[in-house]
Amino acid sequence: MFWSTIGTAMKMSLRYIDFLNLLFWSVVVAVVLHGVAVWSRGLMREVVPSTAKAWGFTLVTGFLNPFLYYIVLLKAYDLLPAQEAGTLNYFWPVMLVLLSVPVLGQRPGITGIAGILLGFGGLIVISTHGDPLSMKFSNGYGVLLAVGSALIWAVYWLSGMKDPRRDEVKLFTGFVTALVLLTVTMLITGTFRPPTLYGLSGGIYLGIFEMGITFLLWMKALRLAPDTSRVSNLVFLSPFISLIFIHFIVGEPILTSTFAGLTLVVSGILIQQHGHRKKVDTRA
Repeated sequence: MFWSTIGTAMKMSLRYIDFLNLLFWSVVVAVVLHGVAVWSRGLMREVVPSTAKAWGFTLVTGFLNPFLYYIVLLKAYDLLPAQEAGTLNYFWPVMLVLLSVPVLGQRPGITGIAGILLGFGGLIVISTHGDPLSMKFSNGYGVLLAVGSALIWAVYWLSGMKDPRRDEVKLFTGFVTALVLLTVTMLITGTFRPPTLYGLSGGIYLGIFEMGITFLLWMKALRLAPDTSRVSNLVFLSPFISLIFIHFIVGEPILTSTFAGLTLVVSGILIQQHGHRKKVDTRA
């Protein structure tokens, strides 16, 4: 439910603050929250990397997410309707399957290929507003950024699979790294601006409910769940619920093409997951 409100929060916040300053204040709040989480679990000793490899993981993953990922995503929200940017961002599981072929040497199989094709079909339906044959995008640059954010998240996810550190530590060090990178970027470019009340409120909201406690709740849910796949699939309710908030709060009329395209993307993801589970069961 928290993640379902984020498309609305991003779009409304960007009316009062530019995307870089919005990200800066969001990351400041997230650093505080994740710092408290790490401290309360007695993990502060693990925060400072002890090897060159650990430093590499810290810098690379922190650069990918939250620094680069949210810069690209927030700019996409700045250029596109919230319903379009948000639904295109959910293309990341399809990207993950595509990247797993060269990176992990995994073959997608028939169900994987079917899921990928459905995902790409949904992407085109959403970005062309239901006229896929025309191949005319509502905002080509914005679409590229939204899909690019999905790609960045998939790369970050694969990088995290090779990182042996605890999730809480990875999140905290990632946000600290991003805060340093953002501060340097904004000082060099001279883009720092004192926020308005509404802009700062948006940053605080995103820091808490997009980057902060929602990640902690999600990790706790996965730890407690007897079957993580059932819990993981619940996340795909988020984009559909998000459309309700976007319609009634942001005021965007929800296009039939957005709902249809999102359904195709999520169907493709679920087909891929079903095929993967069957493959695992067969091996067992």
